[in-house]
Amino acid sequence: MSCGLRIAFFGSSLVSAYWNGAATYYRGLIRALHARGHHVTFYEPDAYGRQEHRDLQDPDWARVVVYANDRGSLDACLDDAFGADVVVKASGVGTFDSYLEAQVLELRRSGTQVVFWDVDAPATLERVAKDANDLFRPLIPRYDHILTYGGGAPVVNAYRELGAKRCVPIYNALDPDTHHPVAPDPRFAGDLAFLGNRLPDREARVEAFFLTAAEALPRMRMLLGGSGWEGRVVPANVVRLGHVYTQDHNALNCSARAVLNIHRDSMARFGFSPATRVFEAAGAGACLITDAFEGVEQFLEPGREVLVAHSGEEVAEHVNRLTPEDARRIGQAALRRVLAEHTYTHRAVEVEAELGYRAPVPGTQGRPA
Repeated sequence: MSCGLRIAFFGSSLVSAYWNGAATYYRGLIRALHARGHHVTFYEPDAYGRQEHRDLQDPDWARVVVYANDRGSLDACLDDAFGADVVVKASGVGTFDSYLEAQVLELRRSGTQVVFWDVDAPATLERVAKDANDLFRPLIPRYDHILTYGGGAPVVNAYRELGAKRCVPIYNALDPDTHHPVAPDPRFAGDLAFLGNRLPDREARVEAFFLTAAEALPRMRMLLGGSGWEGRVVPANVVRLGHVYTQDHNALNCSARAVLNIHRDSMARFGFSPATRVFEAAGAGACLITDAFEGVEQFLEPGREVLVAHSGEEVAEHVNRLTPEDARRIGQAALRRVLAEHTYTHRAVEVEAELGYRAPVPGTQGRPA
């Protein structure tokens, strides 16, 4: 008989990264949890065209349930989740979020833990702070655990002030079986690549860090990947790539001389929130340039494993000085660091510890303590 946890996970999408920045995080964590003997059912709505843009077939490391975007179908999934050892409601499912946040708490029984897993804690906390009547606010103390994919002490303290019993960051990380070095691809040859969808709370920082750098380096080839940039005026040396499917991320990261990470506004303000792109790039051995954020040294050492910029001008200076040899050296150092400390296996162990799960001794069964 299997001894792992039975986990019911309500999230945006596991099988599609289309307008779904949490996909890499979900996949890495759930795959690692499966490898450690746990059993995850992932419930996701058929919404936002994600099923039409799937980039992952149903995996053998999770059971995927896609439900119609209506209350009746969602209620059937909640019934299906009854009896799980752990029930997770992720932030940003995109449909019926407030309803789900209340209903998953009704699934608590003896032996069941209910978790709110915040994949954009800065945005959630800023929303709640602005609205005393926010429907999620009174539910926070009722969850057994609040897990976040970033934020450090500022996020933990904010959630505790709102009454959270427990709040623990489970940071983004690397799945080395998914993101790893590959041969360069001429399609993605360039001096600097940035990959990110056009979002209201990111666009000004993309202007400041990427487009400003492109204007300062007119003879260099700059690559802009992600959805929504089609109508944006950009410098002549910027090549729009459109949506870049997950299977092409390694080639993109391994083909450009440097890869740029730009945080969204709220993540930059809270700090300690490395994006999935940080670990994707490092896992491919790319030379990463990131906008400055508090806590970067917890993940990569500035100057040796990552280049840090406080402005678009500093991005341009890094790119202008960067030799291919230096780029390879920095990329290889980053790869060594993330393999040693920041894989999703490391994160899965952290999740087990937070849930009180002890790996079973052979011949026994493991359950939450």
